[in-house]
Amino acid sequence: LSRGYIHHENIRSRLIHMFAHLLIKAIDRLYIKPVSRIVSRDIFGYGMCGALNMALDTAWYFLIYHYVVAQRFIDLGVVVVSPHIATLFIVFPITFFTGFWLNRHVAFRVTQYRTRGQLLRYALSVVGSILINYVCMKLFVEIFNIWPTPSKMLTTVVSVVYSYLAARYFTFVKR
Repeated sequence: LSRGYIHHENIRSRLIHMFAHLLIKAIDRLYIKPVSRIVSRDIFGYGMCGALNMALDTAWYFLIYHYVVAQRFIDLGVVVVSPHIATLFIVFPITFFTGFWLNRHVAFRVTQYRTRGQLLRYALSVVGSILINYVCMKLFVEIFNIWPTPSKMLTTVVSVVYSYLAARYFTFVKR
């Protein structure tokens, strides 16, 4: 490897570490007495990273829907994709990687292991989360006859618990 490449890698690594450190400090400042009595620091950090990723997802969705896809149907030749679904497909990889980065560097701080292995486990946990969302919605709406919106709320609770446990004990496990 050339010396320039190594220098750029060091700068990139330092910037990543600095940004993660800033986010961790911000989360620590928000972790105050009333909250600390209810949830652990790990769960709070995970929730804050999830909230940040959700906010980024919403912002990206809005920008891409209105200014990239521009509310148009996308004709792929074989199928025509509605603008909201096309935007969903564009935004998903962005949110996937920001979620991975936030969990790896901020929520669980497990960076000493190879990124590739963690990324694969993270992808598997995301697939699991998608399946849980599908199964729970089918179960709550079609079997238990619960209205769709409350069903989605229950599904979100189940999915968040699953996602936290998968991240903590599978994806970002400290060995």
